[in-house]
Amino acid sequence: MPTRIEQLLNEFLDYVEIEKGRSKSTRRNYDFYIKRFLGWANIQKPEEITLDKIRSFRLYLNRLTSQSRTEIKKNTQNYHLIALRSFLKYMAKRDIETLAAEKIELAKVSERQVTFLESDELAKFLEAPLSLPKSEKGANITLMRDKAILETLFSTGLRVSELAKLKRDEINLRGDQFSVKGKGGKVRVVFLSNQARYWLKKYLDVRQDISPYLFTRNDRANGNTKTEKHRNTETEEQRNKETGLTPRSIERLVEKYAKIAGITKNITPHVLRHSFATDLLTNGADLRSVQELLGHASISTTQIYTHVTNRQLREVHQAFHGRRRK
Repeated sequence: MPTRIEQLLNEFLDYVEIEKGRSKSTRRNYDFYIKRFLGWANIQKPEEITLDKIRSFRLYLNRLTSQSRTEIKKNTQNYHLIALRSFLKYMAKRDIETLAAEKIELAKVSERQVTFLESDELAKFLEAPLSLPKSEKGANITLMRDKAILETLFSTGLRVSELAKLKRDEINLRGDQFSVKGKGGKVRVVFLSNQARYWLKKYLDVRQDISPYLFTRNDRANGNTKTEKHRNTETEEQRNKETGLTPRSIERLVEKYAKIAGITKNITPHVLRHSFATDLLTNGADLRSVQELLGHASISTTQIYTHVTNRQLREVHQAFHGRRRK
């Protein structure tokens, strides 16, 4: 028999997934963070959540080490507190007596360092798939797929999870834009460059499979998958289980081509998202437009890019720095 707090937590997680439209991964994360607190503090009822217990839990998190024996990052510590605050707000909304959510303050975190590709690095990186030999069986389609992935990531600024979920029928290659559903179910428009559209078309033209996903494994793309006859006998549930490339597969692919291009930075799909935003701002785009293109809920999230793209500061430095030196 679940305790009162366990019952409320399950109801809250259902609310997060159904009413708030958050992803299943968000639900899992909230479940983990909140259960860690409830188990550590031995909470059985909502009224047992106190500010003193929250303070002690924060101290516990601050001294906790991960499996790699490193301290848990401030951001991760804050994720626990954000989940707890959401849970408390939910209970307050239901008039359940508990701690007020606004009494929990987040830890201060250092300003994020933005890693992005410089123009010369970006050129080498995007050309890396074309530098590999094409003699192996299936190599051509793999290289075309990889090239299309890299160009699409840079052209759209998509999150890796958004790219992995894309399906063929969501992309109209006769146009240069399509809609994507991002965090919290928020829909935004993203745009394809000429290069991205060109390589997507080349890749899709040689695909022999019937997978609905835009990017799939090499063996599937070469037709080593279910026939149309077998496809028609599948249940809807079986078809829904079919997946494309996983986010982790795309991450490994990006890491591979960064090494091939001779780039020593740690390059991830999110670095390409940073590069997309930095490129726009450096070339004169306004912050609000970049916010919309990235799908950021708050302009403060987009402002992490301003310190690397501020033209005025660069011009001030060039005009006034070192003028007394011979």
